[in-house]
Amino acid sequence: MPHVYVENVSLTFPLYSANAVPTTRSGKDDAPNIIRNKSGRLIGVKSLTDVDLELNSGDRLAIIGANGSGKTTLLQVLAGIYPPDEGYVEIRGTCTNLININLGMQADVTGNENIMLRGLAAGHRREEIEEQREQIAEFSQLGEFLDMPVRTYSAGMQIRLSFAIATAFKPEILLLDEWLSAGDAAFKARAVERMNSFVSEAGILVLASHSKALLQANCNRAIWLERGRVRAKGEVENIWDAYIEDQAKRRA
Repeated sequence: MPHVYVENVSLTFPLYSANAVPTTRSGKDDAPNIIRNKSGRLIGVKSLTDVDLELNSGDRLAIIGANGSGKTTLLQVLAGIYPPDEGYVEIRGTCTNLININLGMQADVTGNENIMLRGLAAGHRREEIEEQREQIAEFSQLGEFLDMPVRTYSAGMQIRLSFAIATAFKPEILLLDEWLSAGDAAFKARAVERMNSFVSEAGILVLASHSKALLQANCNRAIWLERGRVRAKGEVENIWDAYIEDQAKRRA
């Protein structure tokens, strides 16, 4: 059974360029996640601090927060893209990472070759990829273009191929940064249907979004991230309403 366990996870992005950051304090940028050395120079940003969570099969977690709150960074830690500086992450099951579906697409090889390469990069066996090749080709509707280099594709064609590959395999743990959509109006209708089916098959879903309707429709619990810390946990509607109320107070 899929399982996700995160304990006291922290992650800092260091800044190495001496010319890229100011030495003076403006007052506004001295947030808790800003790190300075003794001379006052900005040397890093702490993107996550002491994050704890545990997910089991059937859990659908909404990640709520403002831009820059650490939502995508947390997804990237769960995906294994970034190892935490501190704390512990245990993932039981295969993670399907849809944070950036175009990542890893090779422009100089064919669409068919990319199906294999992307499948292998996601941890699937060659036999599994070959079993899905026909339905990936059918869904992408690229026909003979699959035998041509991806650099000859339009942007829309590349998205259709990436989407078809990314949603071809049943996910155990699905990490999703906003909802995926692709192509023209006709293809989008098929993409929505495919995404709904794809998400419903996931053993565990972790979804970061700015859409209340999307989170309520797909998630059964939520966390609110603020400056990389978990500010609150609970039911999606309660956490969303608390977050929106807080944002309104800040704007007032």
